[in-house]
This record gives sequence, C-alpha cells and structure tokens, in this order.
Amino acid sequence: MVGAPARTQHASLAGYSTHVTRCAQFFPRLRVTMTETLSTFAETIWAWLNAEQNAGAVSAVLAVLTLAGGAGGWLWRRKSTAPAPYQTGGTYVSASTGGVGAGGSMTGNTITTNHGATPEQIAAIFAGVRDLSQSSEAKAIATADHFGTISREALASFFTVLRHEQVPPEHLTAKLTSIALQYREMVERLTALEQAAGPDDRPTLGEVRAAIEKGDYDHTERLLVGLENAQAAARAKAQANADDLARRQAATRAERARLSTLRFDHRAAADHFLAAANLLPIGDTKKRCDYLTSSADALRQQGEERGDNEALRTAIVRYREAMPLRSDQPDLWARVQNNLGNALQTLGEYEGDSSQLRQGIDARNSALLELTRDRTPLQWAGIQSNLGNALSILGEREDDRVLLGQAVEAYKNALLELTRDRTPLLWASTQNNFGVALHTLGEHINDSILLQQAMDAYKSALLEYTRERIPLEWAMTQNNLGNALSIIGEREKDSARLRQAVGAYENALLERTSERVPLDWASTQTNLGSALQALAELTCDIDNAKQAVASHEAALKIFGNLRTPYYITVATNNLAAARATLAKLEGSAAPSPHQ
Repeated sequence: MVGAPARTQHASLAGYSTHVTRCAQFFPRLRVTMTETLSTFAETIWAWLNAEQNAGAVSAVLAVLTLAGGAGGWLWRRKSTAPAPYQTGGTYVSASTGGVGAGGSMTGNTITTNHGATPEQIAAIFAGVRDLSQSSEAKAIATADHFGTISREALASFFTVLRHEQVPPEHLTAKLTSIALQYREMVERLTALEQAAGPDDRPTLGEVRAAIEKGDYDHTERLLVGLENAQAAARAKAQANADDLARRQAATRAERARLSTLRFDHRAAADHFLAAANLLPIGDTKKRCDYLTSSADALRQQGEERGDNEALRTAIVRYREAMPLRSDQPDLWARVQNNLGNALQTLGEYEGDSSQLRQGIDARNSALLELTRDRTPLQWAGIQSNLGNALSILGEREDDRVLLGQAVEAYKNALLELTRDRTPLLWASTQNNFGVALHTLGEHINDSILLQQAMDAYKSALLEYTRERIPLEWAMTQNNLGNALSIIGEREKDSARLRQAVGAYENALLERTSERVPLDWASTQTNLGSALQALAELTCDIDNAKQAVASHEAALKIFGNLRTPYYITVATNNLAAARATLAKLEGSAAPSPHQ
C-alpha cells in the first residue's frame, strides 16, 4: 500500500498557522506523501475563540467556516475590534489604543463603522453555492439583499474572481466565504483610514472604499497606486514629515498586498508586504516584523497551494529575517516560530528532507515555550497537533518508534483542549490525525491493539466528518478506516474485516470520483484492489480476484495520465501481484487434463 498523507495548513490568532490536517491515505504495500489542497486561512477560528466577547455560539460557527476554508488572518488583525455576540449586522470598530495611522494619530479615538454582514450571515449567503452559474450568483445576491449588507456589484465581483481562477466546485463555498470576509474587513479598514486621514488623502480613500464596495478591483488598484504615488511625492517634498508619510505609504502598499490576497495572487501579496516593510522608518521594528511575517505567510501559502518549493524556501528565509528577539516581543516571536515550523514541515514533506522536518519540530517546540496551555489553551493545542503531524511523518520515514510514540502523545495533548463540544471539526480532524499516528505505530510494532485504537479514532472523526457536511473529509476518513481494517484483516486472516475494508473503500469512492479528485480516486482504487486481492487469496474467490485486477488497472491508467512515476511503479507491481493471484485461482479451478 502506498501511503499518501495529505495535509492542509490552517492559521489562527495573530497569524499563527496552528492546525495541520494530516489525511493519511495508505495503500496496502508502500507509502509516499501527497498533498490534498483544502482551503487555508484558519486564523479566523483562533482569533474568535480567543476573543472574550465571542465565546460560545460564535466560536462554533467560525469553527465550521474555518475548516471549510475560512478567512486567513482576518480576525487576528481585528481582535480588539470584533463585534459582540448580540450584534445582528454591521460591525463596531474600536481604535482607541493606537489604531491605523493614515495622516494622523488615532490614539484615544473611537471609530464606528457599519459596513458588512456578520460572519454568520456571510456563511448563510454562500451556504448553497455548488457552482459558478448565473443562477447561483443570483441566489447569493437575493440572500444578501435580504440582509442588506453586501452590494450586488461586490457579490458579482466575488464570482468573477472565482470564475477566472477556475476554482473546483468543492471549494466554492469556502473560497466565497473567504473573499466575503476579506472584503468586509477591507471596507472597514478603509473607512477607518478615511476617517483618520488628513485632507490630502481623505477624498481618494473615500473613492477607494466606494470602489471596493462596488467590487471594482481594477479601479481600486489604480486609486491605490495613485494614492501611493502621491504620498511618495509628498514625502520627498516634506522631509519634516518623512517618517509619518513613510508609514502611510507602507499602509497603502499593505492594502495592495491584501487586495492581491483577495485575488489569490499570493506572490504579488508577498512582494507588496515586503515592499511595505522596506518603506517603514528604521525604528519601526515591530511593524516591519509584522509585514515581513505577512510576506512569508503569503509565500508559504503559495508553496502549499501551488506546490511551489521555491516559494517555501523563500518563506523560510523571510520568517528567519522577521524573527524578533524573544525578550522584546515574546508573542510575535512565538507566532513566527510556529509558522516557520509549518513552512519547514511542508518543504520537508515535498522534498523528502528529514532535516527540514526536524527543524520544523524544533521551531514548534520553541513556540510552545510562550504559547503555554495555561496562557493560550487553543493555540497550544493547535501547535501540539501540528507537532504530532511532523513527528508522525518523520517517525514513519525513519522507522523510529520513539518519534511515533511522541506523535501519539502530542495528539493526546491536543485533544485535551480541542474537544468535540468546543471545536467539533477541529476535534474531528485531530481524531483523524491521531488515528494515522496510532495506525503507523501499530504497523511498525505489529500491535493489533494500536490498530484497533486507530479504527476507533477514525470512527470518532466520522461523527463530525459526515458526508452531508464535508464530503471529501468524510471520504478521506473512510479511506483511512479501510486501511486499518485491511491491515488487521490480512494479519489475522479475518475475511469479515477485509469485507468491511472493501465497504469503507467503496464508501470513499462515492465522493472521491475520478473527475473531482483523480489522484485520490486512483489511490483509493489501489487500496480497494489490494483488499480484494487479500480477500480473494483468503477465500479462493475468483470474482474478488477479477475485481482486484480491474481496480489496479483503473488506478494505473489515472497514475499514467497524471505522470506520477512513483505511483506508476507501485501500481504496476500491485497489478502484477493481483494478476498472479487471479491466474493461480483460475489454474486451481480448471479441470485436470487427465480428467
């Protein structure tokens, strides 16, 4: 069996990338690593869960939004400005302790805006979107009209962006929600900038805000470029005000970065954030570190979503450049350490480099020095889960039982805080990851008890990972459950377990279709073929042997079309073994020539 753990980076409060979903997809004989792209941006859940006024119901809603593909760093940057649970629409923004400077200090001021749907309303607007047709767009517009919070033009621009990006149907709801949340934040931030700005900037910022509200991104870009150029010219003419103008120019450049993020142009976002950092006066070390970290985050996102290893390498360098002194800024230091760990882990997986995985483990352990369970329990739990993933991958790669045991303990730690009642989908993803670690360790030490515990963990994950709610995650966990059942069935010569494994794989294939996720479909077909072959050998059933051959042939065809050399080799070997089993059974069933 070929193992293909798929992982998705999520982010939390203050840009902490804190929960990596490790989706094991073991084939019966060998193992490799492959990545299933889910939506990123889980910063939403951590920010809202850690905001005192948003405990309870709001945290549950945002947990769903986050695992569906949430909104990135939206709510960390606005932790102090989050709406109270009793609000039904609009947003209260407080800038009473520093705020966003744009031509004048906002210290001591309170700015109130009312520009957007609540996260719950945004979720409702896009809940039923399954395609990018005009009818889906019209339905979303009608729902938004009911709330009266997002302009029709802006909603149309969201669909235009996703049509251009050719986003797969299974990601539409998450991506539309992500865009809407970023749009909401951008309108509020531009309103705050406009109210705090001087007379030179205020009219243009008003036009920028109006353009964003209408979803006219090209005009917005032109206005921001014009504003940045005007600010740069003013800075050259007024040396006395140079530092203040530099900060304003940097803030404008950062808006261009966020606009690029809104368009899923992560490389442009990284470049703009880097430029914003370089525009700041020398003494603005904290803000510079912030921009550099945001630049590195964008590069890491580019690497994870596009398989861009060079972007990941650049992200690692930039995280290290952004790293502040722990004694000066302990929280920011911990944030950068954790996100650095995620970039190192992803690159280590992609390139098969154990040294990078070890560095990623070290970085996450460093982050835990500041993000303690007593101080930040959910962030601590998220990093424990990430740590478990890295330890599990490295332990599997190096056949190291100690590391695999440490991975199991890390997941147990994570589940102390990521409970089903508190964060149901994060709990489910951690249960799945816990099952992967138990599964791997059980195979390595030939322990059926651990394999049974892995099955129990997968079954727990399926309590929240339902087909109706999140079909691909449900299918992934069905596949994982089939792997555990198949291994136990083979080792214990248990035909009932093997038949259960076949059933689990067939469930997975209900959602893992060749059109939707071809590589995952081929992986599960190979798993199914291996289980059927083992069942055929155990029961001498020729029909099962024929089905095994058919499954391996179908998988090999897809692997060939996708040009995946390693998988082609493994599938070819598995097909040869299945054909040998079929020939043997047919030979045994044939009448003797002397009869």
